[in-house]
Amino acid sequence: MNEMIVPDTGSPAPHDVLQALADELDELTPEVRKAAAYVLERPNDVGVSSIREIAEAAGVKPNTFVRMARSIGFDGYETFREPFREDIRSGRANFPDRARWLQSLAKGGKLSGLYADMAASAIRNIETMFAGTDANALKDAAETIWASRQVFVLGVGVNNANAHNFTYLAQTGMEQFHAIPRPGSTAVDDLARADERDVLIAVTCKPYRSEVVEAVEIAREQGVQIIGVSDSPASPVIIGSGHGFVVSATTPQFFPSSVSTIALLETLLSFVIAVASPEIVDRVDRFHQRRHTLGIYQEDQRARS
Repeated sequence: MNEMIVPDTGSPAPHDVLQALADELDELTPEVRKAAAYVLERPNDVGVSSIREIAEAAGVKPNTFVRMARSIGFDGYETFREPFREDIRSGRANFPDRARWLQSLAKGGKLSGLYADMAASAIRNIETMFAGTDANALKDAAETIWASRQVFVLGVGVNNANAHNFTYLAQTGMEQFHAIPRPGSTAVDDLARADERDVLIAVTCKPYRSEVVEAVEIAREQGVQIIGVSDSPASPVIIGSGHGFVVSATTPQFFPSSVSTIALLETLLSFVIAVASPEIVDRVDRFHQRRHTLGIYQEDQRARS
């Protein structure tokens, strides 16, 4: 029996658990071997299925999985499956597996745990991003943006909304911002006339969107200054770029988190305003005064009484 799989601190990685199970396979009883074989063939089920669900799928009794877990040094099935659940919580599992895990929480009445996990991951993503981002690097990128002719902000999928939000906020004081791809267009077409006087802010996280990577490569060939925002320093939109910022996108959800991406973009915009010429203040003021004049804002009637 393997008694070395569970370390004194922390949890082992899923692949280590699976390797220990494979090493022990020949020593197991036929029923326990059947359970182990199911886990080795379908390891993603471990993190998202209850013991009864996985036992039914494997054609064995639930207690068989308890014996299997103990055979490689775990106290029981719950401690055995914890590394697989952690893989999902941290975002390393694939999107469908994370969706199944969320469903399993609802079935098990554990949504309060999901709430805690979501709160913890959001806070952790923000902390990780700010801890790893240098203020001087933000200032350099902001100065590049302010000195440019045009700024193209590229995001597709969930990051399309993030790109539009950044552009919307920037346009309250500046005119040269464009969220791409524009409706009915493609990013590479939107960048057709861009050159070294322009900036492209490209946002993508794993799995990297091919159209974003392609647009960045073409923009580089045209001499466009690139600001890459991604979840890894090895991302294709960061490597070779003039400015690169790493965000944290881990989440218990089945999609990458945008919390730290939005925080990074909002911070970058605040730096742009800070390094801009004094007239930026008047531009922002005129923009909002016009909105008040046009009745776009709901006035507080209490202030008039």
